[in-house]
Amino acid sequence: MSDQSQPIDFLGAYCPLPLTHSDQIVLGHGSGGRLTHDLVERVFAAHLSNPLLDQGDDGVGLPILDPEFELVVSTDSHIVSPIFFPGGDIGKLAVCGTVNDVSVMGAKPLYLTAGFILEEGLQVEVLEYLVKSMAIAAKEAGVAIVAGDTKVVERGKGDGVFINTSGIGVRPKSLRISGRNVKIGDQIILSGPIGEHGVAVLQARGELGFTSEIRSDVVPLNHMIANALEVGRQSEENAIHAMRDPTRGGLATTLNESARQSNVGIVVEEAAIPILETVSSVCEMLGFDPLYMANEGKCVFFVDRKYTDSVLRVIRSHEYGSCAAVIGEVVAQHPQKVLLRTTMGSTRLLDMLSGEMLPRIC
Repeated sequence: MSDQSQPIDFLGAYCPLPLTHSDQIVLGHGSGGRLTHDLVERVFAAHLSNPLLDQGDDGVGLPILDPEFELVVSTDSHIVSPIFFPGGDIGKLAVCGTVNDVSVMGAKPLYLTAGFILEEGLQVEVLEYLVKSMAIAAKEAGVAIVAGDTKVVERGKGDGVFINTSGIGVRPKSLRISGRNVKIGDQIILSGPIGEHGVAVLQARGELGFTSEIRSDVVPLNHMIANALEVGRQSEENAIHAMRDPTRGGLATTLNESARQSNVGIVVEEAAIPILETVSSVCEMLGFDPLYMANEGKCVFFVDRKYTDSVLRVIRSHEYGSCAAVIGEVVAQHPQKVLLRTTMGSTRLLDMLSGEMLPRIC
């Protein structure tokens, strides 16, 4: 029997720790659901915890020597497979994903950094196409990519290209937008139909056995969000208390995250949630639940009840929010839980995604 106190060989390399094989990373740890949250709590939060990181939002507000504004910073890595899909590609996704993460913090995104992990054998023409796609998305969002890094790994170890982007924006200190700021009585607005990105990526993999008109919803939401934030500002009130973009884990997981952060209950109406009929049909045929499908161009708004109509009207006036709808409300009952009132008249618990519905989705 080997001496477990001695370092052992790990994948052909020296490792300073005794290792067992009983607890390993699985694809579900990247789902954005329960396994991801458990991993974050057990490993990352346990060792890196600090008051800023512990806020648990899509980004973090950093204090600067300015009486009115603060910086907001966010980072994200993109490993979608395949790198091209109907409606987008990994380059556009990388820009829009980080722009949206900064925007749902209530900030105006200004700058991005981009890190590329390239696999040996990737065609330069493909890389150039992706970079051009990033430039187009950045121009639409009104941000500049100001720094970057490139690394190359051996053939077979990178799956083409992975992209990490970090975003920097500014927001007024008076604007307290956070998943910890959801209030009892808030109305929940969803900016449009869910599930399109997940189905588009699945279609691009050739796993449906047929083609459809479904395209990914990947777009930058910062201009739509900025318009919505103006509601209530003239009276020096924040009409919007929290925002989230329901990416990995889908709408259901995002609602659960907010309910837990603010220790409130949430009730949503199944009939009010916008879903394209084609998306519903594909999900029903394959046994997927669209409430857990990834999205890359949608936003969930938690809005002060007295401003609901005004915020909804502003969101609907933008092309990326034309199908927005009020889908539920925040309640005092059943704190940290989300309930779904079904179209059949029953009520069921809407839990966080427990595993990996679709791997490599964003």
